[in-house]
Amino acid sequence: MDRQRIGRDAEALALLHLTAQGMRLLAQNWRCRCGELDLVMLDGDTVVFIEVRYRRHLAWGGALESIDTRKRMKLIRTAQYFLQQETRWARHPCRFDVIAINADESASSRLNWIRSAFDA
Repeated sequence: MDRQRIGRDAEALALLHLTAQGMRLLAQNWRCRCGELDLVMLDGDTVVFIEVRYRRHLAWGGALESIDTRKRMKLIRTAQYFLQQETRWARHPCRFDVIAINADESASSRLNWIRSAFDA
């Protein structure tokens, strides 16, 4: 499978999990000049920016470890731009979540949802 297909499958798995938890999809693969937001969802009245990370092997660290400071800053800038463009959500509280998926782990533990993974 190619990387784009694997990424889409990981995002689909994350979206299925999050909607089962009662969250509502606002945008998927939202792009601008700053970057891309994998999933933007509504959890109650909170806008949630969700980064989905997939790793096939844990040799160089897992999916969660792949979100470094540079990546977090890029996500924050992109989320700020989203809120400038989508003004109806600008007054809502926001948070950043991460869905980390590691293929090397057992099926029951391979999807790890970290709420409020980092702050802006």
